[in-house]
Amino acid sequence: MPTSSGRKLGRALLPALPCLIFLICFFCIPVIEILQTGAYNADGQVSLEQFRRMGNDIVFAKVLWTTFKISGLTALFSVIIGFPVAYFLSQASEKMRNRWMIWLMIPFWTSYLVKTFAWILVLSKTGVLTSIAVSLGLVSDPQALAPSMTGVMIGMVHAMLPLAVINMLPIMQGVNNQLLQAAETLGANRPVAFFSIFLPLAAPGVAAAGLLVFITSLGFFILPALLGTPKETMVAQLVISAINDLFNLPFAAALSSVLLVSAVAVFMIYDKLVGLSSLSGETRAVTRKNSLSGTTGLLIAMGRISGCGHAALGPLTAKVRGFKVYSLLIVALLSLPILVVLPIAFTDSPFLSFPPKGFSLRWFDAFLFSPLWQSAFLRSLGVAAVTAVAATALGLGAALSLTRLPARWTKPVFAFLLAPLIVPRIVVAVGLFYLFSRLGLVGTNLGLTIGHTVLAVPYVVVTMAAALKRFDWRLDDAGRILGASAFARLRTIQLPMMIGSLAAAMQMAFIISFDELTIAIFVSGGLKNTLPKQMWDDMTLQVNPTLAAVSLVMVLVIALLVLTPTLYRRMRARACAV
Repeated sequence: MPTSSGRKLGRALLPALPCLIFLICFFCIPVIEILQTGAYNADGQVSLEQFRRMGNDIVFAKVLWTTFKISGLTALFSVIIGFPVAYFLSQASEKMRNRWMIWLMIPFWTSYLVKTFAWILVLSKTGVLTSIAVSLGLVSDPQALAPSMTGVMIGMVHAMLPLAVINMLPIMQGVNNQLLQAAETLGANRPVAFFSIFLPLAAPGVAAAGLLVFITSLGFFILPALLGTPKETMVAQLVISAINDLFNLPFAAALSSVLLVSAVAVFMIYDKLVGLSSLSGETRAVTRKNSLSGTTGLLIAMGRISGCGHAALGPLTAKVRGFKVYSLLIVALLSLPILVVLPIAFTDSPFLSFPPKGFSLRWFDAFLFSPLWQSAFLRSLGVAAVTAVAATALGLGAALSLTRLPARWTKPVFAFLLAPLIVPRIVVAVGLFYLFSRLGLVGTNLGLTIGHTVLAVPYVVVTMAAALKRFDWRLDDAGRILGASAFARLRTIQLPMMIGSLAAAMQMAFIISFDELTIAIFVSGGLKNTLPKQMWDDMTLQVNPTLAAVSLVMVLVIALLVLTPTLYRRMRARACAV
């Protein structure tokens, strides 16, 4: 007979059961199949032939090194550049922080394809930068910054910088400023207090940002393919080539296995040193004592060195103003793709050039009245809407279970729910391609929706888990004492009080699906393209002004989604004031 603890665990897991079953079927099974496929040869026998082939191939070694180098540098630069912005926002008032977050979220959720297209326009030999430099007489023989390693790094850091800021900010907000005031009362100047108190407490957020940026970058292929040369080829590009060009599924599976093992190894090291809870904004993340003991002295020394010129740095207001100016500059750079795409979308020229020639709406006509583009646009909207509802429903149940589970079960369940976020997207996409090819779901809207939901569920879980941590459970206890069932309490107490977080989770899931390309490349089968997949096909063949018009439409859709909650809150506040 089941024990009382077993029954209690079963009741706690019940809300998460649909989500767990869904992830087991459409995440675990595909990923396990990848590991198995890579371990078999063409005759169906167990073999390490594919891995020996990679080990003996100097080209693969270079590609693997390039993948780690680009991902590591992207994580490093994103954290370094984003840290002052996150610090400024953590010290700002809530009203000011919300305004700044809008300008961070719009570039963050803008499609990678749109941002890459904009950087092509900026960094190419006839792009914005070279055209301005030539017109000012600064250069006579302009050289393109893309394709090159420089172009790849600019595009990668630009794409990942908002992710780094968003992940550092919650931990920084949780740092108790009274600790810094106490240190200053005891004689420490602000630099010493910052390096010895604030920075160690904010370290889990910095580590979480670096981890997510690094692992996300491991599976990138859009930016290196369009902004780089063959020297900047990454593993994800080899995976796509192995399937689309070579039709070598075992080799693609072996490549995906290497990415998977690398991501899991980095994740385990992170969990050992920092703690998994920091990924959900938990300020009391588990940090090993020995991991801090070797750095605390160094941080204090850095604080003392920087504190030597403390008096010469000017008053505190000047420093705050400096952080604000720096943050304004970063937000302006993040918004650059939108500013570049806007005028070119209205050009009259059949070719891309800067400055744009003439004014015309012909490229919007080409988009609006093209059956191919309209079919892709409507499919993206429909799949994204269904994905948002499905992912929110599954993620909400999983987040509710996390609040009820015993402590020793919370961490493994949370890790499992976050797994699709940790595993590179290319690995998930290849695994789903294998599974869907047998189920007949390749080239179907259902297959696209399932794949997008797998990717969106972790974001919903993190968002709702953070909301439930702030929920006053005494209200739920009162409802239970008064005889309300669990479903009645969910419907009348929990959901109404978390409507803002639910809307944010649904919004996030919609945008993830609307912008998703990796799953679409494999699952659409070339039959039912989404808008990003259609853009990818056109960009790989010929870059033309129609792409600028499509990019502007995507930017407007994302901006509308990001701004809608803010506009709704303002209208509601005005109505209440009246």
